[in-house]
Amino acid sequence: MAKHEPTVSDLDKPYEENVIGLGGIMKFAVGLLILIVVTFALMRMLYGVLEDTFKESKTGNNPMAMTEKEQLPPEPRLQVAPGWFVDTPDGRVNLELMAPGSEYRELHKVWTDQIEHGQTHPVTGTVISMPIEEAKTVFLSAEKKQQTGPEAEKLAEESRKFISDASSGRVASATRR
Repeated sequence: MAKHEPTVSDLDKPYEENVIGLGGIMKFAVGLLILIVVTFALMRMLYGVLEDTFKESKTGNNPMAMTEKEQLPPEPRLQVAPGWFVDTPDGRVNLELMAPGSEYRELHKVWTDQIEHGQTHPVTGTVISMPIEEAKTVFLSAEKKQQTGPEAEKLAEESRKFISDASSGRVASATRR
């Protein structure tokens, strides 16, 4: 009979022996425990450094810190939110404790004043808008420069033409009456 090489599993037995390397498992468990403890200690040190940095930033002057106005959300905001206001030429009107339609009423006052008296740029003094009647008189009193002659008549005639369906969108052939 031929002899077989000895292996972990004995072929003469109807079952396979369960060989557990308990030493390897214990080494892995101890190594894992040491790794967990070291990681915990490093994270605790990082937490302490970050907390110290946060405390220093609260007391020191941070050039990137946002002002109170910059921290507000962009316009438009809800009326019940703190800081609800309207900027008018006379200054800022606080609307926090006013009725819900007060924003429209304040803006309507500003708009009617601009329609009646016009508006100028506060820094340069340039006229931005003026009352309609005053604008009519300024426009009608200004000297008009008009072209005359055959070129002006030709330009006026061409301005009356438009592209019709008959030309399939290629040529301005029809004339407005």
